[in-house]
Amino acid sequence: MKQGIFWGLLFGSMAVQGFAQEELIFSYKVGRFEVHMLVENRGPGRSSILIGADAALLQQYLPGGNFQSEVNTFLIRSPERTIVVDTGFGTTIFDSMNRLGVSPADVDAVLITHMHGDHIGGLQKDGRALFPRALVYLARQEREYWANQSVASSLAPYRDRIRTFVPGELGSRLEELLPGISAIAAFGHTPGHTAFLVSSENQSLLIWGDLMHVMDIQFPRPDISVTYDVDPVAAADIRKKILAYVAANNIPIAGMHLIYPALGTVSAQGSGYRFNAAR
Repeated sequence: MKQGIFWGLLFGSMAVQGFAQEELIFSYKVGRFEVHMLVENRGPGRSSILIGADAALLQQYLPGGNFQSEVNTFLIRSPERTIVVDTGFGTTIFDSMNRLGVSPADVDAVLITHMHGDHIGGLQKDGRALFPRALVYLARQEREYWANQSVASSLAPYRDRIRTFVPGELGSRLEELLPGISAIAAFGHTPGHTAFLVSSENQSLLIWGDLMHVMDIQFPRPDISVTYDVDPVAAADIRKKILAYVAANNIPIAGMHLIYPALGTVSAQGSGYRFNAAR
């Protein structure tokens, strides 16, 4: 079984309880796009997933050894279409969509950052596609990597509605998957891990998937990877590159394991970076 497949198990028992509904959805404008961050799960994480974080580093950034983490999905709406980025476990995403007045049948496209269980759990249930008319977009490298694994069965109900692509390189001229949506290679966490750039009216937002899991330590120390990374060295390399790029170009970012609002800007701080949460 390939490394990283157990990532979903860490969060499988987490429940979004005891929080007001306004703490589970965060909305943000990117030109003509409405971007809604939806919290799927929230709870404590374990510092044991960090690679190379010694006691002194943990004491500096994670006193007590634990941290809060989330599993997030994103809903993007424009006048022309409705898009979902990752589907979490398929637990609360549909309730949150309903609160926003969106049904699964309204969704035109589902963009998948990678094929871990906490990102594709809402694609299907009992062999039935939960987004009845959506096209599913997935990096070719990612689909090929998981082709012979049981996780690939999540794609089966979509059959001829699957669209594969090759993500572009950071900083290069990008082709759009959909109007205003481009894919950027962020390989390392998995071989086809993809970030999605949302652009409209000279505004942008990079939804970077699992580029980061433990924000309290990985912003100031982006060299630290986690045990769920298929290639921890490559994951650290692309994390450093993307952080440097978004900080230099003032591009807001959003992530599947950042803490509410899980969206904001990045600025350089010493040899690392600081996250400035959106308000």
